[in-house]
Amino acid sequence: MRLAQLEYFVAIAEEGSYAAASTRLIIAQPSLSQQISALEKELGCRLFERLPRGVRLTSAGREFFPDAQNTVLSAQRARRAARAAAQLETGSLEIATVGSMAIGILPKALAQWHRIHPDVAVNVISYRHRDALEAAVASGVSDLAFGPTPRRWSGESIRLGREEFVVVLPLNDPAAVKTRLDLSTLADRHWVTFDRDHGLAEWLVTACAQSGFVPKSATRLAEVAAAVGLAAAGLGPTLVPANVVPPGLDAAVCGLQKPVYRTVAAYARTKFADTARTFLDPLRQVLGPERKAAPTRRR
Repeated sequence: MRLAQLEYFVAIAEEGSYAAASTRLIIAQPSLSQQISALEKELGCRLFERLPRGVRLTSAGREFFPDAQNTVLSAQRARRAARAAAQLETGSLEIATVGSMAIGILPKALAQWHRIHPDVAVNVISYRHRDALEAAVASGVSDLAFGPTPRRWSGESIRLGREEFVVVLPLNDPAAVKTRLDLSTLADRHWVTFDRDHGLAEWLVTACAQSGFVPKSATRLAEVAAAVGLAAAGLGPTLVPANVVPPGLDAAVCGLQKPVYRTVAAYARTKFADTARTFLDPLRQVLGPERKAAPTRRR
């Protein structure tokens, strides 16, 4: 049994699918499947049960998970402690975040930062929900985390800014005549929503509830980029942070008459190391003090 196999197992269990774990680990899905098959053969039992969409732990997998997760977290803490003791912190940076911010914020911030620190190796870990991110960082994952402001935090935490949510619709949608929508006008629609354990699911449900309705689901997805693309194609509206909408998307991107914002914070288990602290300014610059919804685009 190898540490890498335990890391793969934990990632699949946390993400709920091989595809999402493959993206998080930056490893080809067939290779991931082969490693899990080898682990199951060594253990003599199945760890995952395949579902129509994703996987779930078997009873053996549920018993195996806590010790596997603790082993992975202990190894990560040991690696960071060794780097710090050897004064190698300037040579690497581990960043943890949620999936939507890995798409919408991280690439631009990382591009700015790499121009100044081109020789620093960066490892990124993303999570589907803020609770999973906070739990991982509290256990010792990452030099720096950024995501929705943590609900309770004893370590260092710094507010970075906020991101605004927008509705994505096809260009020819009748509701797209305004750049800012009353969300209640979409109450009868079937929405492109997110898996129930996805962090954006609760934002969509809460925003709709504040406008007096429960969104009907056309489909539930784990991937933010897929939700945006399907909404643009006309499957149904979706609600996402403005920064995840790719430039030039052939769609209408509308803010809300009652804007919805998500505050973003950077935090660490205790205090930011010097290398991690240098990443705060690029994050602030990408967020900016006043993020505005992108204007509606028409043909």
